[in-house]
Amino acid sequence: MRRHLPNAITLLNLFCGACASLCLLYGRLEWAIGLVALGALADLLDGMVARLLKVHSEMGKQLDSLADMVSFGLVPGIILYCLIAASWLGHWPTDIEIRALPAFLITLSAALRLGKFNLDERQHEGFLGLPTPACTLFMIGLLAPHLNPGIHSYFFDPIAYYLIVLFFSALMIIEIPMFSFKFKSLQWAGNEIRIIFAAIAVAILLVWQIAGLTIVVFLYILLSIFIHLFKRKSLP
Repeated sequence: MRRHLPNAITLLNLFCGACASLCLLYGRLEWAIGLVALGALADLLDGMVARLLKVHSEMGKQLDSLADMVSFGLVPGIILYCLIAASWLGHWPTDIEIRALPAFLITLSAALRLGKFNLDERQHEGFLGLPTPACTLFMIGLLAPHLNPGIHSYFFDPIAYYLIVLFFSALMIIEIPMFSFKFKSLQWAGNEIRIIFAAIAVAILLVWQIAGLTIVVFLYILLSIFIHLFKRKSLP
């Protein structure tokens, strides 16, 4: 029985991603955000439980990527689709908007990244390219203005959203090193960057709440690039 527990948690992630997709299409943004958060928690727990119970399997690895494809591949594509459509229409979309379909380049790039990640043996200590959950969190932050019905939140130009699509699609598949949040131990030594960044992220989220997710992910990208360039410069 216990060997199936990690896969059950992974399926919970998949279920949350599917339900979040429906909520986004119907404009239930608070529910969508909550479901993505629950899916992200399940995505974190399935691996921890598998390691704790010592029940790693190839099926679990593949199932995890399939679940992530929905929760962190399809969901950010739908978010951007709805935001682009809303910026053209002036209201949340109620029908298919052709001009918003380029948003799903995010979904295609996420599929390429997840497929490549399963085959890449270099990504143990960190990531090559932006992890799909980070991309999704950035897009969740963009929903913040739409959570307050008293604010006219369709002021972003569609071109800005198209540029976001291109930028994040490229980030997921280009091999730019990104640091991992997996702590090597509970000690300060070796985890300095992770601890400091986590503290800054918490402070930002306390002030900016949902919108802070966009800021945190953007800082994560900048810090990862800075660390990469610093290491390259320090090499003999």
